Amino acid sequence: MNDTFLFAEESEPTEVVNHGHWKVLIVDDEPEVHTVTKLALSDFTFNNKSLEFISAYSGAEARQLIAANPDTAIILLDVVMETDDAGLLVARHVREELKNDHVRIILRTGQPGQAPERQVIVNYDINDYKSKTELTAQKLFTVIMSSLRSYRDILSLEQSRQGLEKIINASIDLFSSHSMEQFIDGVLQQLTSILGSHENALLASSSLVAGNVRSDADPHDLVVFAGQGQFAKKEGKPVQEVLNHDLLQAFESALDSRSIVYRDNYLVAYCCSKFTHGSLLYISGLPGQISENQKKLIELFAQNVQIAYENVQLQHEIEDTQREIVYRLSEAVEHRSVETGNHVRRVAFICYDLAKAYGLSEEEAERLMYASPLHDVGKVGIPDGILNKPARLNGGEWEVMKTHTSIGYDILKDSKRVIIQAGAIIAQDHHEKWDGTGYPAGKKGEDIHIYGRIAALADVYDALRHRRCYKQAWSVEDVVAHIVSESGKQFEPRLVELFTRRVEKLEAILLKYPDIEDDSAAY
Repeated sequence: MNDTFLFAEESEPTEVVNHGHWKVLIVDDEPEVHTVTKLALSDFTFNNKSLEFISAYSGAEARQLIAANPDTAIILLDVVMETDDAGLLVARHVREELKNDHVRIILRTGQPGQAPERQVIVNYDINDYKSKTELTAQKLFTVIMSSLRSYRDILSLEQSRQGLEKIINASIDLFSSHSMEQFIDGVLQQLTSILGSHENALLASSSLVAGNVRSDADPHDLVVFAGQGQFAKKEGKPVQEVLNHDLLQAFESALDSRSIVYRDNYLVAYCCSKFTHGSLLYISGLPGQISENQKKLIELFAQNVQIAYENVQLQHEIEDTQREIVYRLSEAVEHRSVETGNHVRRVAFICYDLAKAYGLSEEEAERLMYASPLHDVGKVGIPDGILNKPARLNGGEWEVMKTHTSIGYDILKDSKRVIIQAGAIIAQDHHEKWDGTGYPAGKKGEDIHIYGRIAALADVYDALRHRRCYKQAWSVEDVVAHIVSESGKQFEPRLVELFTRRVEKLEAILLKYPDIEDDSAAY
């Protein structure tokens, strides 16, 4: 072996806290190269991480090991092994087949003429080219250090890209269910990337909703809101189930001081929110000393993440308020009919169930559910004498009653809110019939909006199953028989078929939301 390594005099070693390893794959068919390389780099550390060596003695073995260790930081790669170009084929395999652009490939050759540097640099995606004879201990140290810095920066950029991508994707539908968790997870990833951390992180929020943080705030009140690393998929768990004793103490200290606590290679940052009793951010794997700029960044993050959280909570509060107003106003209309109870609420959940079974998207099904309580809002324009008449309506009275569909549509049609717009459609179409004999427009088949078709069946099913001023409640068997008999007439056949398959589930909705003091349903 002609390789020459020069070793400088070693200074007195200093104790370094090891926070993990950088994987270095040595690929060479000469065992001595492995031994000398490991010896020369035995005390090497970077960002408080030492080197973990993996040895491959052929190109074929190298392919297997790099596939099994995709987090390898550096490959020290010999060119000539079982074939004259074995190392070059490994480099091509890593880049083109394994799609690994992160690992830094340093080509080492004892026969430069076999693989000319210019040609190799142009044709193969390698990061450095060294002749074994020039790779002294000092130069080996230098090339490993520069390669690890590049690898670290590539990881940071990739983490940043992934975090930004998650935030952008989350922002498209930020206010839908679970999007806040995705948003926070993306911001966590961005922050850990900026700080050079690639290990564990979590955001824990209080499970107790309140206006201000209690003076006796306790980490045991906190649950994991978003997590990375070992805390991934721990959302919703109490922190005492996922944190060790030392971390719980650090959480306690951050809560008590309402500040950021720095320990060894991790931090716990207190976040203030008017919606929770207190939130805590935990990040580990920090690279050595945290600069003042980084501390300011963490403080800014702790503020901004809570602002984002509060904005989403406020949006949810507005949406919940709108839905409650729809329910309460719709129930107020129903109360004019001297029937009390949960008719509009039951119709809403029945509509949602049928919509999902029909194949509507989650968004469409929810829109129908929230809008369906408005189906009879036009009854506010119907006189009480007609609305509450216990006997059959005469011809003139029936014509007045039928106008509630148009009245409801006129009340709602000019809204710019999608739920109110859907309510207008339902108000207008829920008395149209599949065969064209309904009102107000005599629409037929698919000319009737799907919202109206579903709401019509849901409304009739629930109305027949409960007592009204003009009738007693029907049994479930009689209701099903009636709806089946109206297939192709009043109702769309496909909807009737779906209904008959789901009667048991729909009956459970009736039981869950009974009319107040109602024993009228013939269960």
